[in-house]
Amino acid sequence: MQTTFTEKQLEDPSIARSNEILRSCVHCGFCTATCPTYQVLGDELDSPRGRIYLIKDMLENDRDPDAKTVKHIDRCLSCLACMTTCPSGVHYMHLVDHAREYIEERYKRPFSDRALRWILARILPYPMRFRVALLGAKIGRPFAALMPDARLRAMLEMAPKNIPPVSRNDDPQTFASEGPQRMRVALMTGCAQKALNTDINDSTIRLLTRLGCDVVVAEGAGCCGALTHHMGKTEESHATAAKNIRAWAAEMDGGGLDAIVINTSGCGTTVKDYGHMFRNDASLAEDAARVSAAAMDVSEVLMKLEFPEGTDKEMVVAYHAACSLQHGQQIKTFPKDLLKRAGFTIVEPSDPHLCCGSAGTYNLMQPEISKQLKARKVQTLEAKNPDVIAAGNIGCMMQIGGGTDVPIVHSVELLDWATGGPKPPALDAGYTRAPEIPILR
Repeated sequence: MQTTFTEKQLEDPSIARSNEILRSCVHCGFCTATCPTYQVLGDELDSPRGRIYLIKDMLENDRDPDAKTVKHIDRCLSCLACMTTCPSGVHYMHLVDHAREYIEERYKRPFSDRALRWILARILPYPMRFRVALLGAKIGRPFAALMPDARLRAMLEMAPKNIPPVSRNDDPQTFASEGPQRMRVALMTGCAQKALNTDINDSTIRLLTRLGCDVVVAEGAGCCGALTHHMGKTEESHATAAKNIRAWAAEMDGGGLDAIVINTSGCGTTVKDYGHMFRNDASLAEDAARVSAAAMDVSEVLMKLEFPEGTDKEMVVAYHAACSLQHGQQIKTFPKDLLKRAGFTIVEPSDPHLCCGSAGTYNLMQPEISKQLKARKVQTLEAKNPDVIAAGNIGCMMQIGGGTDVPIVHSVELLDWATGGPKPPALDAGYTRAPEIPILR
């Protein structure tokens, strides 16, 4: 794609990066075939190619964003399926991130939009605030139908039936390996996940220590910054990310780390991009690059630890591939390989590359589109008639779990159970898989 940025414009590192990305696009349109919003809406401007044109026009002309451009950029899930599909290697993630930052700085949204985004940015990254908000949403949930704004209804509907108690395993500390130490790793405990489902971190710690890891929960580490980063709130996202970088760099320089383990794939994609996010920060660029290089999804670490073979569990697991894992991090087989090795029977839904509609705060800010994607994903998963659904991202788990009676758990919960840990609580909900229909021959 030809671009016409001036030399003055290209002095801005963000513009220079976006120019590189734009020039790599050849207009082929392969991305439209795997874009969830294009599949649902059928509008070229709601495809990656269409959004690229809108972003190019906005940045090249140095113009304030208009409502049309903002609408179509806001509708992007950042699922990054387009990056998996693109034959030219267009790094759409960095481009749309820049566009969102540009919009945040130069576009005044309607008051209701500004208020909602402010509330989400002030609550979701903070576990205790989020717990209080979830309690309030749980109380207000019976009245969700009375809410005039679909986004407010979505916020009330998101509240889980049970809000788990705080897990003290999330406090800064070190868990010693059960046997000879094979690795020393830091576990990112996250933010929203600590309020929504404490079983995930607990299972991860048990599993890693059982397999020979010392597990460190670093002092000062917290939210990865993804939620505010995808809203274009760069100052806020970088502030929280910087705390993680300093905390993990201190551990690297102290006891040393073989990996930074992340069990929420949406966070993993962002942490692995810290090196890019802080590339122009003289004080943090080196440490940010070190942190990005050490960041690993929990499935990557488990593969390095040579996960043990298990006996047949006689349980059918439908594996949902989170977009941030399969597209953002290009990790496609490890979770399935591990579950199979543990003894589970793995099935996958049709169109596994399509997003479930969670996408961070997307299900709260774009509820109509999100619900269509959720319905499609639930239908394809239930068609496999599984005993349980497994995923590697808390957002996907909440999204899919709100539309099905099939229990949904994190992959590490099943792997922990298979190697001696407790049965995942979600499996005690009383769900029984429908009997298979005999095939007439």
